[in-house]
Amino acid sequence: MTQSQVTLGAYNLDASDPHHLAEFWSQLTGGDPQPGGNSVYIAPAGAHGFGMFIQPSDSPRPDRQSSHLDLTVPWGQREQEVDRAVSLGAVVRWHVLDEYPHVQWTTLADPEGNLFCIAEHPPTP
Repeated sequence: MTQSQVTLGAYNLDASDPHHLAEFWSQLTGGDPQPGGNSVYIAPAGAHGFGMFIQPSDSPRPDRQSSHLDLTVPWGQREQEVDRAVSLGAVVRWHVLDEYPHVQWTTLADPEGNLFCIAEHPPTP
């Protein structure tokens, strides 16, 4: 059996204002926004980054979000990155700091209410 070559090409989001939301996400991830009509593709920031595609939607946001991004930062940098995300327009929703020994995270909402997490994992001995 061959090993899978599956990687994340892009994470897709619907937005009432794709260009405004792309500004937030490009600043947060360091990606390069590339507008195309009403949608915006955000190219990955470097070899280990990921792309995002933000497209227009005029439908109401569902009450329950079925998926979200878990972003990982080096141990000890979660609070700093959460503060940076908030300065860009995110809102802190909750923290999970003591439930699991292998991770702690903060769940936030982007400017349009899409949930995402900023997590850190302790160094392995």
